[in-house]
Amino acid sequence: MTASTEGVVAPTPRGLPAEVARRRTFAVISHPDAGKSTLTEALALHAKMISEAGAIHGKAGRRSTVSDWMEMEKARGISVSSTALQFNYRAAGSDVDNVINLVDTPGHSDFSEDTYRVLTAVDAAVMLIDAAKGLEPQTLKLFQVCRHRGIPVITVINKWDRPGQAPLELLDEISERIGLTPTPLFLPVGIAGDFRGLLRRGPDGTALEYIHFTRTAGGATIAPEESLTPESAEAREGEPWTTAAEESELLSATGQDHDQELFLAGHTSPVIYASAMLNFGVRQLLETLVSLAPAPGPRPDMAGAARNTTDPFSAVVFKVQAGMDAAHRDRLAFMRIVSGEFERGMVVTHAQTGKPFATKYALTVFGRERSTVDTAYPGDVVGLVNATALAPGHTLFVDKKVEFPPIPSFAPEHFAVLRAESAGKYKQFRKAIDQLDSEGVVQVLRNDIRGDASPVLAAVGPMQFEVVTARMMAEFTVETRMENLAYTLARRTDAESAPELDRQRGVEVFTRSDGALLALFSDKWRLQYIEKEHPKLTLEPLVAAAD
Repeated sequence: MTASTEGVVAPTPRGLPAEVARRRTFAVISHPDAGKSTLTEALALHAKMISEAGAIHGKAGRRSTVSDWMEMEKARGISVSSTALQFNYRAAGSDVDNVINLVDTPGHSDFSEDTYRVLTAVDAAVMLIDAAKGLEPQTLKLFQVCRHRGIPVITVINKWDRPGQAPLELLDEISERIGLTPTPLFLPVGIAGDFRGLLRRGPDGTALEYIHFTRTAGGATIAPEESLTPESAEAREGEPWTTAAEESELLSATGQDHDQELFLAGHTSPVIYASAMLNFGVRQLLETLVSLAPAPGPRPDMAGAARNTTDPFSAVVFKVQAGMDAAHRDRLAFMRIVSGEFERGMVVTHAQTGKPFATKYALTVFGRERSTVDTAYPGDVVGLVNATALAPGHTLFVDKKVEFPPIPSFAPEHFAVLRAESAGKYKQFRKAIDQLDSEGVVQVLRNDIRGDASPVLAAVGPMQFEVVTARMMAEFTVETRMENLAYTLARRTDAESAPELDRQRGVEVFTRSDGALLALFSDKWRLQYIEKEHPKLTLEPLVAAAD
């Protein structure tokens, strides 16, 4: 697999408003194994960032997906870390090179919190749905986050090359289960498992064009496309085309045609049927993102005032990752630029500490591949190297101080004590715990009884614990022992309530590294009992609490 310079973003002397207008920043969200990493590579392939696509499915002749870099990811075929990818794309008939910022996200439910952080950094989302399985739990959960944040959603029904549900059944499921009206821009010609091409719909449901795809060996290269008129399509495909055309008219009769205002307001979702593995429908997704997804806009600061894209430079850190370069053991902070122009080497202010921060080493990252960034604009995602002081939710700015709202932590559901196997490794153990905590890999809880040598780790899913132990060994050569605790939920409390809670059976109070006091409970019945017996105690739910 080779990198191509054709997809590299080059700054153009257009002025800040024009640079903002040509940018699109989005995330791909879905349930595990819906094809997010495969779609990411298919998009990179169409943008000529790479010359041949890989896949995590272990198909002969296809390499490991280049956006997945951890050994655990390669071994299990999942995405654990988030990847930021930037490329140029010129839509058909346009003279503007749009800048696409794609933030790939973990699909496994154990890493929901990382995905939540990513969704604070994007302007739109692509919701990927498996054609056979339909809407799955993780997809539903992430869609609710998009709805809460006001993020418009484009839906891609993936894996249409495999047997699956009927097109209209999937649309009905979207409408019924999440209250979002699907408005297909393209309909499949051929049932799931017999993907022949796409019917492009007009504003009133009229069939405008038939796009026929030709398979390539293993889907490793861009699938050739042939454009046919509706008349030619009917003569060539017969009943499958007629069925698709009739379904398009039926959707129009029920009001399922695209409306840009309703889409941006989060009431409707444009739909595309695709096969990321075969590269069918990928170009159509790119064209849709460029034409319909919103450009970066104003963002509210802590006081609720709008920070306009043309204001002086500001950015929010949404992801911190270490260990991406084993040779240098560096730490990379991903920031989303909110306003102004970024120039590498500029000195900015870290809002949380008030200290200056030099931006000499600024990069874009795709898997293990890095490119230096000299200039960036609102909507762009830039990685800052060796950003030891930065953590998710932190703000960087120049000129007058601005601070953006912090990123809430998810409610943990799994808890475990971590200890170093060797007392001689205590110093490395503490350093590693602090680093993983600041990255947001897990939440670290401490209290006086357990002490610093036995911190309690809190996570959304148990696989986060596996990441901790693997990285402790790989990056710090510290062998650890994990002991699960019999707690299942947490509530935020305060200093006044803590003493009484500590006296209760099945409850333990900890301080999180951000200063928050968390009370852990053995189960929901224990929590309900204490709430009933001690109604004046402070017990507040955390973000995305399962109960």
